[in-house]
Amino acid sequence: MKFDLQPTLIGSLVSLRPLGRSDYENLFAVASDPLIWEQHPEPSRWQRPVFEALFERLLESGGALLVQETSSGAVVGSSSYYAWNPEANDVVIGYTFLARRVWGGRHNAELKRLMVDHACRFVDRVWFHVGNGNRRSQIAMTKIGARLSHEAIRESGGVTTSFLHYVIERDSWQAKQ
Repeated sequence: MKFDLQPTLIGSLVSLRPLGRSDYENLFAVASDPLIWEQHPEPSRWQRPVFEALFERLLESGGALLVQETSSGAVVGSSSYYAWNPEANDVVIGYTFLARRVWGGRHNAELKRLMVDHACRFVDRVWFHVGNGNRRSQIAMTKIGARLSHEAIRESGGVTTSFLHYVIERDSWQAKQ
């Protein structure tokens, strides 16, 4: 069975669907909040030229998803599957950002649950790369049950930085569900 990197996933709070070029303005309206990016390794993503480059990378990745509120259809963010490795039987979930009005756990928790549930149909482990200084995302990782694996230096969007790698193993994830 081939891993569908751009599924449509529907929860009670958020729904995900493949990101398309026509989603740019609605997604930029969310991303243009500087406070979303203040702990991110690339804190200028709220600026249109920087976001445009990210948006193009997301489209080219083949795994980008638009996040909408299920009840209203309002765009509240984006997330992606990337670095799918069939040989290692794993994938990374990342490039996630959400509007501040849905911060606080419930929306992000459901978003990650939907994505991890989907990924675990195809892979043995799901990775998350979190900037070393991004405390909000680190806390969110522990809330969803991800385990800190290791720290690594990597390049993202032309910026070299330290990332913490969190992992969820399919067997432990499914046992908790």
